[in-house]
Amino acid sequence: MNQSNPSLAVYADRRMLRILLLGAISGFPWIIIGTALTLWLKEDGLSRSTIGYASLIFGVYAINFWWAPLVDRIRIPYLTEELGHRKSWIFLAQAIILLSLIVWTQLDPTASLGLVVAVGLIIAVCSATQDITIDALRIEQIPVEDKASVAAGAAIAVVGWWTGYKLGGAVMLFVADKFETLGYANYWQMTFIVIMILIVAMNWFLLLVPEVSDIDRRQAQFAAQQKVASALGSSAQQSQESVKWSIPQILAWVGSTYIGPLTSFFKKNGWQIGAAILAFVFLFKIGEAFMGKMSLVFYKELGFSKSDIAIYSKSLGWITTVVFTLLGGWFAFRAGVIKALFIAGIAMAVTNLMFSLLAWVGPSKGLFALAVVVDDIAAAFATVAFVTFISLLVDRTYTATQYALLASIATFGRTTMAAFSGEMVDTLDGDWGLFFIITTLMVIPSLIVLWFIRNKMDLSNETVVIGKADS
Repeated sequence: MNQSNPSLAVYADRRMLRILLLGAISGFPWIIIGTALTLWLKEDGLSRSTIGYASLIFGVYAINFWWAPLVDRIRIPYLTEELGHRKSWIFLAQAIILLSLIVWTQLDPTASLGLVVAVGLIIAVCSATQDITIDALRIEQIPVEDKASVAAGAAIAVVGWWTGYKLGGAVMLFVADKFETLGYANYWQMTFIVIMILIVAMNWFLLLVPEVSDIDRRQAQFAAQQKVASALGSSAQQSQESVKWSIPQILAWVGSTYIGPLTSFFKKNGWQIGAAILAFVFLFKIGEAFMGKMSLVFYKELGFSKSDIAIYSKSLGWITTVVFTLLGGWFAFRAGVIKALFIAGIAMAVTNLMFSLLAWVGPSKGLFALAVVVDDIAAAFATVAFVTFISLLVDRTYTATQYALLASIATFGRTTMAAFSGEMVDTLDGDWGLFFIITTLMVIPSLIVLWFIRNKMDLSNETVVIGKADS
């Protein structure tokens, strides 16, 4: 394929089907701890502030880089040999999520709120852990020199994530609505059983995804470990298979596992630009997260049913997201990822104003559909540009750790700060229109940071010269 002039045919690659599945597996848990938990608490009479604070469980996505180096290096006995390093971690996380859902089927939020949230936290930890290895497995499906496919893979990963989140969410909402209509008081607990069946089905398909050999990665990691060990005074040359675990070797393992990925990132970009990149990653999607955390509460308070939300926000939103994510991946490669980030960031912010209009007009299904479509178009472009951006930044020696670090920093802004979204709405006395205006303004700081570093980043895999892309 012509790398300088890629076409949409790049999406026909069979590797994209694997990436689509991985994205869906990554996005699906968010309907459990996001959509399901939010509506479960809302319909059991809990306040907006309580729901907002319950969303703090998403904060684990912001700190999963703490254990990402361990996921990158530790091999799970038996499972790794049978399934592969990456898939073994995914299967372990999915098994714990299934057990957690079984516990949820036995609980009532009004009587056991603390336990419900605690189980939700376990699900979030498992989801954040599997995301570490899912992202690595997805990136490793495509060689770094296949630049057009890297951008296309990022787009397909986003499509997969939204497929798991939106289509999975639509199925869940329709099922919950049906059980409620049939008169079952425990309709959410019954819905969790259906979710468990879907999880088992996705894991069966996961078996079909091949893993790239990890021999080169393990050798590079071990070489870095030996370099640190030598600096600590260990003069003996050792092989990976017969390493003797002395104090210097243990310290070297810890140092190369945790410090190596960080030094690699800052060595590539420099300390000032590296710090600015992390600032941009932290700030970029905070406004979207504030809106997203309260969107379901907003829809319910405006008078829309679970079926309405399933049709307009999930099903219609999924179609829009898929189409414009694929176009966004193509656009990010053709125009340059930096230009794509600027355009998508502005669009993502401005489209929040559509929800202000919906708040002022009232429960208009036509305006609801339009707001969802416009917002999903902007979100699709923003997400695929963002995923492409951080995918181009990672060192393949530390794929899981560096991607997890960047994704965690982005998630920290979206989860910890957005947990106060419910309190913000309460402080505004339920003025949803003003709330969405504030979320519109939240993207400005990130775009200011991006403007100052736009020509100074080392995106070694970017085929478009950044300065020319922005001219």
